[in-house]
Amino acid sequence: MKYLRYAFLISLALVLIIVAVANKAPAELAFLPPDLANLIGMNWSITLPVFLVFFLGIIFGVLVGFIWEWLREYKLRSEAAANGKALRQAERELKKLKQEKYADQDDVLALIDEVS
Repeated sequence: MKYLRYAFLISLALVLIIVAVANKAPAELAFLPPDLANLIGMNWSITLPVFLVFFLGIIFGVLVGFIWEWLREYKLRSEAAANGKALRQAERELKKLKQEKYADQDDVLALIDEVS
């Protein structure tokens, strides 16, 4: 399984390198459309290789997806934590009640009664 993972990662790296080499042409990214930028006076733009724009878009999308899902599952995580806390409390109470029940019995008899 370890070798399969390494083979997949090497193949992925080769594909990404091939895509990067094939898309070295520069692309200009502008913050605003040209007419609006001239009107406001903020003509912010940057020139990057196409492959970098592509890879940064993928990375940005993955990060937004992770954050979105983390925020969406917050309610489930908090409910699970509360349920775990209630379960531990119930287990402590059950253990305490069992100890009280078998307090006056012999240990061997208590174990036999508990198993059956």
